[in-house]
Amino acid sequence: MPTGAGAAVTDPWTGSAYDSALLAGRGRLFLRGANGWLLPLELDRWCARADACDLAVLRRCEGPVLDIGCGAGRLVEALTVRGHRALGIDVCVSAVVSTVRRGGRARLGSVFDSLPGEGQWGTVLLIDGNIGIGGIPSVLLERTRQLVRPGGRLLVETVAADVDARHRVRIDDGRGKRGAAFPWASVGRRALLRYARTAGWTATEHWTTPRGRHFSALTALP
Repeated sequence: MPTGAGAAVTDPWTGSAYDSALLAGRGRLFLRGANGWLLPLELDRWCARADACDLAVLRRCEGPVLDIGCGAGRLVEALTVRGHRALGIDVCVSAVVSTVRRGGRARLGSVFDSLPGEGQWGTVLLIDGNIGIGGIPSVLLERTRQLVRPGGRLLVETVAADVDARHRVRIDDGRGKRGAAFPWASVGRRALLRYARTAGWTATEHWTTPRGRHFSALTALP
């Protein structure tokens, strides 16, 4: 997490408290909205090895995999170990460094930039809330449809609640230090499906893990 919507790759993630936390492999940070909305960032989990919930997602991957907003690189690492051709992309320099250190491949940039293998990826991942990237889920889903091959898959993690909200957020360390504002979205399953249909996706599976994480598998329509 995450990759921005066409903004310069150094803002607001690189050089931020998030950037430093990824290098350290731990931290306590939040996304804070102007209206008081607050989302804890699960940095300890993101910087650890892929857990059982993650592996259940990765078992559903087919073909080469693109992890959008790869963060510390745990998913790319796990996919590489399992023999997948996988690439992570992220606007945060430390995310790329961390992913490469873990033996994965990563590229600095945004999902909205020109990317290698466009139209040929077998699976695209939007995990750890990355459906919120750019703040406009319909645009992100249209972009991911351009990246996969016919019949390709999109694996998405949504929030538990039935929400469809837009935010202007900042990275917040909980002690008064906040970064630059950027757009973000919170999307539940129902909203995801509504946007997916118009973006060229059809839902094929939904599941909820014992830890309360919610996922959907989408397939690209011809």
